[in-house]
Amino acid sequence: MVPRYARPAMTAIWEPESKYQIWFLIEAHATQKLADLGVVPESGAKALWDWWATGPKIDVAAIDAKEAVLKHDVIAFLDWVAEQVGPEARFMHQGMTSSDVLDTTLAVQLVRATDILLEDMDALLAAIKRRAEEHKFTPTIGRSHGIHAEPVTFGLKLAQAYAEFDRCKTRLVNARAEIATCAISGAVGTFANIDPSVEEYVAEQLGLTPEPVSTQIIPRDRHAMYFSTLAVIASSIERLAVEVRHLQRTEVLEAEEYFAPGQKGSSAMPHKRNPILTENLTGQARMIRGYAVPALENVALWHERDISHSSVERFIGPDATITLDFALARLTGVVDKLLVYPERMQKNLDMMGGLVHSQRVLLALTQAGITRDNAYRLVQRNAMKVWESDGKLSLLELLKADEEVTAALSTEELEEKFNLDYHFKHVDTVFARVFGS
Repeated sequence: MVPRYARPAMTAIWEPESKYQIWFLIEAHATQKLADLGVVPESGAKALWDWWATGPKIDVAAIDAKEAVLKHDVIAFLDWVAEQVGPEARFMHQGMTSSDVLDTTLAVQLVRATDILLEDMDALLAAIKRRAEEHKFTPTIGRSHGIHAEPVTFGLKLAQAYAEFDRCKTRLVNARAEIATCAISGAVGTFANIDPSVEEYVAEQLGLTPEPVSTQIIPRDRHAMYFSTLAVIASSIERLAVEVRHLQRTEVLEAEEYFAPGQKGSSAMPHKRNPILTENLTGQARMIRGYAVPALENVALWHERDISHSSVERFIGPDATITLDFALARLTGVVDKLLVYPERMQKNLDMMGGLVHSQRVLLALTQAGITRDNAYRLVQRNAMKVWESDGKLSLLELLKADEEVTAALSTEELEEKFNLDYHFKHVDTVFARVFGS
């Protein structure tokens, strides 16, 4: 985790003290259920809850010192709690294994992290929707292969982003459900030394569901799906970020990141206004995608369990969620304050002499009885003259002067094919699909 790209609420989930608090709650809830079943005395559970009621501070340094000697983090924690609670603490961890604590804790942490990410998604979606409505009918040029294609609206560009992030949110909701499982099943998942009802009780108390069948661990296909989902969201972030970066290029300049008073863009060139936020988001997306690969490699563990996944998850759990939280918030800010230049969009639309209307002329010629191949030839030969003039010539005027074209289409019919509003007649339909009526 890099503090530069972290926000406090998400970071707090992964702090050692927060982790140890979850460990304690798992142990205490399990002990409580064992007491209810008569497996351990009620005094064992009461002692744990009485200590917890005092609002104790978890001494992370003391636990770490024990781990340095014992070489086992869960045993170090149990020893430290026993020192605080007293002899009754011996009833903790009855029939459990370390992974019961570790895996269930990771589930709690990822669920909490996901709840923050879902809030982030809602904020981003709201910002995109607002700007899309604002520019619903702002004309701009659509590009394919980076080349002028046909007119679109800037609102439609943003509607596409909204739909994509709405799908991302659905995936994240599903990933939350998949990761929210609890395993309190003992050494190899057989419940030999602990009743399954303990797992059910702990799961209920922590807002999880029991893992249907575990080994010594929760199967890692769940985690692979979760981190893959984060990677897809990161890729969607990058897609919108790259769009902004392209639109901010000097030759395009249809939109740009907000540039604050007093902000500086370059140590050498005072005139620079660089897309640093979206460039930064591109880099963060690369990192988040990178965390999906080791999560996938964690799936194939040995037999009922090995520990090769553990070190991986100590990295990717905090880093992926913290970075994605930051990235979503940053992108929301970019969208919210994005400077949009409709005049430049119109100028760019007009810069190629009407070439963007070529398809309408092609279709009109075919409807007038000319074969498609011949119609294509007629339009293309005039379009290439405009292209080679760098937009100084007008496609409409060239077509009007082409006798083969005017033999099929009147001047009025040709002029109608260059009507910009024609391209936007279904914008309302698309918006209703995306945002609802």
